[in-house]
Amino acid sequence: MVDVAADLSSFSFETGLTEDEEKLLYLRGRAAGLAFCGCAHALYLCKLIRSLRRVLRSPTAQTDSVASGDLCVGILGLGHMGKQLLLSLLEMTDIKPSHIKVSTRRPETAAEFVQTGVECFFDNRRLATWADVLFLCCLPSHLPKVGGDLHCRLSKHCLVYSVTSAVPVTRLAELLGHNFIIKPQYEVVGGDTADLWLSCTDLSAALKDSLLIEASCPLTMSGAITLSPNWVCAVLYSLLNICTSASLPSSDALSLINGLFKEKWTHTVQLNAQSFISSAYASSLRGDEPFPWISLTDAQTKETPLLRFLSSNKSVQQCISVAYKSLLETPVSLDSSL
Repeated sequence: MVDVAADLSSFSFETGLTEDEEKLLYLRGRAAGLAFCGCAHALYLCKLIRSLRRVLRSPTAQTDSVASGDLCVGILGLGHMGKQLLLSLLEMTDIKPSHIKVSTRRPETAAEFVQTGVECFFDNRRLATWADVLFLCCLPSHLPKVGGDLHCRLSKHCLVYSVTSAVPVTRLAELLGHNFIIKPQYEVVGGDTADLWLSCTDLSAALKDSLLIEASCPLTMSGAITLSPNWVCAVLYSLLNICTSASLPSSDALSLINGLFKEKWTHTVQLNAQSFISSAYASSLRGDEPFPWISLTDAQTKETPLLRFLSSNKSVQQCISVAYKSLLETPVSLDSSL
């Protein structure tokens, strides 16, 4: 269908704005950039977890039901961000629609997604008991009610990822009674972002743009948006916890996590036990023992051994950046191979 108003300047968004209002147009770029980065980073996490679970499901791996089967992804809330995330998961990953469920107050508005095989309903408790990864995309004002629904119903092994802004991870942990939570902390550091991020009007197309992927790279973000390095720490600790939940020996866990990145970077720098936990604890940890369970709340609010390691090791930072770009740029049909 042709947009007959496409070339008519009188129908453009900027028409009719006052001079003072025009000064605020940069906010559109900022909003588009935050939406893009939010979806891109969520996709990266899902792809990393799926890659790790594939290895854990191999015949030689000793796993339990936590790591068996395909990744079950739940989305709580289907507003603007929830829809963007759902579309991204469907178009940019090989997660089957039957392994994605949505809880929304208005499931009747999700007919287009139901046709693809995604199940939509309004039952937060049901979603909490089913999901391996649960994305919180509700409004902050809904969190007390959502917290009541999810409290004591989330499996310890369910990773909650909050897309909800303005609510710190410590508050989320309190509301949910859960500490396996990732909450990205973005900051806008000034500058004109419109030229870069306003090209994100079609998010699916934007997520295939190498320049935008480069700009959203977690440890080297550009476009006047930054992401706390604690987010990268939380992602790596979440991989470690998945190995722990599968009762994987610490030596094997390190091997698998390093394996997620080694094909993308030729340098020999490796994550070891001291990278994740204190030297004293690492020295007493036997190779056949699993790592302790790590609180992601602490990982995002405190200075951890991993944060110190990443901050001082440029090679590992580059390795993670290369893996991020490679995973996002990998076509869906080839997603099974890192």
